[in-house]
Amino acid sequence: MYKDLSKTLKTIGDKNRLEIIDLLSCGELCACDLLEHFPFSQPTLSHHMKALVAEGIVTDKKEGTKTIYTLNRQKLDDTFLLLNQLTHNQSPCICDHISEGECSS
Repeated sequence: MYKDLSKTLKTIGDKNRLEIIDLLSCGELCACDLLEHFPFSQPTLSHHMKALVAEGIVTDKKEGTKTIYTLNRQKLDDTFLLLNQLTHNQSPCICDHISEGECSS
């Protein structure tokens, strides 16, 4: 659980990737449309998109010569649900596995 969550948070922790997520929250976009919003090159965009796709945050599909990207809202919803569980002492809680007195609420 912690390993997967950490990996997802690391992936979205980049400011450019957060901006890509924000752009895709409005709907699917091709790489060329995404690139218009950034001062970096196409290879740099490809690097970011590869990380987002590999983590399952974004899906991609080919349409002719274009790659269309779509936000995987379920992956993000699951991530935020897990974060909510971790920060609100909801079960399962690590304290459930520590003997009483070692974990303060």
